[in-house]
Amino acid sequence: MAETYLPDTQVAARYGVHRTTPWRWDKTDPTFPKPVRLSPGCTRWKLSELEAWENSRSKED
Repeated sequence: MAETYLPDTQVAARYGVHRTTPWRWDKTDPTFPKPVRLSPGCTRWKLSELEAWENSRSKED
């Protein structure tokens, strides 16, 4: 199955935050998935890693 990649705008929309917030989370939250550089100027997050992060956070609550 092909991996789905999301840009910062879609990650932000998924969590209802500003598009700079995922970049801040990347720097401040060691559990947040790291973005993947697909090419110069094209950085994305793997949807599967975001879903795993969501599941791990829901188990903490």
